[in-house]
Amino acid sequence: MKKVITDINDLDFGKKYTYADYLNWQFEEMVELIKGKVFRMSPAPGTSHQWVSGSLFYQIYNYLKDRSCKVFPAPFDVRLPLPPAHRDENKIDTVVQPDICVICDLEKLDEKGCKGSPNWIIEILSNSTASKDLNEKFELYQHAGVKEYWIVSPKEQSVNAFTLDEKGKYQPQRPTPFSKSEKIPVGIFSDFIIELEEVFED
Repeated sequence: MKKVITDINDLDFGKKYTYADYLNWQFEEMVELIKGKVFRMSPAPGTSHQWVSGSLFYQIYNYLKDRSCKVFPAPFDVRLPLPPAHRDENKIDTVVQPDICVICDLEKLDEKGCKGSPNWIIEILSNSTASKDLNEKFELYQHAGVKEYWIVSPKEQSVNAFTLDEKGKYQPQRPTPFSKSEKIPVGIFSDFIIELEEVFED
């Protein structure tokens, strides 16, 4: 049996870990595991981050109420058995907690969260997570086959929306970000538009 770790400082940040290790971490601080590397998620999100997250979740939840897809806010574990081969559960080395994710294949859901790629992921930038969301997670979600990825900036009041093309590469919906006064069509749902005026506060 693996050792239970109750203090994050007992982790070796130069080491690579697996989902089996992750399950034995019982400290309060939230972390993500990307290709075996531990990423801290503190400090806690600020007010603007939480407002934007709640507003987006509200619109998405209302749209999905009578549909089979489900939406989940963080904290919510998404285990990504990355291609080319699906790995044994305990050998998975990537566990992320997107700010918002939408899953349409409900067989991927269990009491631990989601095993496999969500259809749509939204990450909301903060000072402590911006680099990871723009770089490591962009590459990770693209490689994992997440069909749609939105990067939301509360500070700039803008959204960059990407959809996966036939070659498995993210393409921006348009060259420039969407701004507060605009509406964004959701790529995976042909009849759904997000109202950004309801997302960003004055």
